[in-house]
Amino acid sequence: MSDGRQAMDYPLLNVFLTMMWVFLWILWLFLLFRVFTDLFRDDSLNGWAKAGWSVFVLVLPFLGVFVYLVARGREMGMREMRRAEKAEADFREYVRTSATTGRAEELEHLVELKNHGDLTPEEYERAKAKVLAA
Repeated sequence: MSDGRQAMDYPLLNVFLTMMWVFLWILWLFLLFRVFTDLFRDDSLNGWAKAGWSVFVLVLPFLGVFVYLVARGREMGMREMRRAEKAEADFREYVRTSATTGRAEELEHLVELKNHGDLTPEEYERAKAKVLAA
């Protein structure tokens, strides 16, 4: 009987429940990945503690992840915030040093041009003011 009855063998509620289970499974994998990422990025734990948490999370995954989140969840967020602040500070330092180095190189080049006689003192002063204003 292929009169369309096969499509009705899987009711809408079953489709919804299947989608919910797939969503929860993907959510669980993301949570597990997040716990392992935090665990191995944490410098305050020694190797044995990391090994213990890893075994606990792998042997009893649901209980292990929930216990990890209860025991270390708040610190997990704090570590992530410190890591983001450090990355931003490093980026700002890089930009600051790059910008300063660029101006210094331009001024050095202008001095060389002036010393070789390629620029007059007036042209040098104008170019120097332009570089320092930027």
